[in-house]
Amino acid sequence: MPSLDKENVKISVEQNTLIIKAEEEKETEKDEEPPRRYSSRIDLPVDACKLDEIKAEIKNGVLKIMVPKVKGEERKNVWQVEVN
Repeated sequence: MPSLDKENVKISVEQNTLIIKAEEEKETEKDEEPPRRYSSRIDLPVDACKLDEIKAEIKNGVLKIMVPKVKGEERKNVWQVEVN
């Protein structure tokens, strides 16, 4: 995402879908090219990620998003079965 600042990037999560949107600001009114836009949607596994702990940073045009996983013992839909 070269030439984009963190103010131009919006990241949200809706129903286990990570949504990334970015739009380049116009330099001047006389620019003939429309501003560049970027949009992406990434489906996240249900109950496998800590959605409230997602972090993002942008540095030198590189967007880095960290999505922490829920450990197996923390997941609500994982049961340990004892073998006899």
